[in-house]
Amino acid sequence: MKFGLCIPNHLWQQDLPERQATLTAIADAGFDLVYMADHVSFRNGAGTDGFVAAAGLSQLHATLGVMISIYLLPLRHPLPVARQMATMAEIAPGRFTFGIGVGGEDRHEVEVCGVNPRTRGRRANESLAIIRDLMDGATVTHHGEHFDVHEARIRPTPRAPIPIIVGGRSDAALERVARYGDGWVGVWVSPARYAAAVAYVAEQAEAAGRADTRWQHGYQPWIGVDASSSERAGKVVAEQMERFYHVPFDKFERYTPYGSPTEVAEQLLAYAASGSQLFNLKLCTQHPEEEVPLAAEVLAEMRRMHRT
Repeated sequence: MKFGLCIPNHLWQQDLPERQATLTAIADAGFDLVYMADHVSFRNGAGTDGFVAAAGLSQLHATLGVMISIYLLPLRHPLPVARQMATMAEIAPGRFTFGIGVGGEDRHEVEVCGVNPRTRGRRANESLAIIRDLMDGATVTHHGEHFDVHEARIRPTPRAPIPIIVGGRSDAALERVARYGDGWVGVWVSPARYAAAVAYVAEQAEAAGRADTRWQHGYQPWIGVDASSSERAGKVVAEQMERFYHVPFDKFERYTPYGSPTEVAEQLLAYAASGSQLFNLKLCTQHPEEEVPLAAEVLAEMRRMHRT
């Protein structure tokens, strides 16, 4: 198993030495990577550009991986995205993972970028086809429904392939994984649904001639953790999720582990049994300074339980 941690809420309010110390603590706790979301103008205009954040994070620690999870690909043109990927491969070689999705929780965010929300999936598929060819070093001519490029190329191409991990819960998203991805990152699904999704990806990949893909499937939950009170852990994660998504917590609760580090680890291990190899944890705690230490406890418990 591999583990990622969402960047702590207070990271960008720290000065440079504090940021470096925070990422060192995350790496020392055993995490393989840090990840961050990507939004252009979410709900009230909030957001962080995924590539800018990933580039900054990659320079705060020499070996820790960085991942955008997930990048709203349909809102961008594939050529600049491919250039950004190639640049990440130069400044953080072998440490960048590209997670993509089509978004849609906030329809206005899509519309304000000049994109018809109904075309998100088709735009993502077309982009991925172009990006994959560019990252393989091809000179690309493509005339499609949404993008028109002629003899496009990106140099230098990455020396090692950049993993492309695809998010989403629909069958269309899983088919996107099978055709264009190196793995699926699931969210808001039960362990049984997770296992079924992994099987569906394998079935669709075989039909697409990609049965030999070495999959890197992951799961990305919000979790509430409190060392001494499960009730407090639930309250904290509920408050933070409702503030971010503007949706009542009862829509998410059955998919949201909370409790002590041991209780959370027990709940998450069911997804390992269902096929998840990467756990990206979005931690919610009562106090910001508790995020990394409590995340470390969850990780240690999961590894201990997995071994036994």
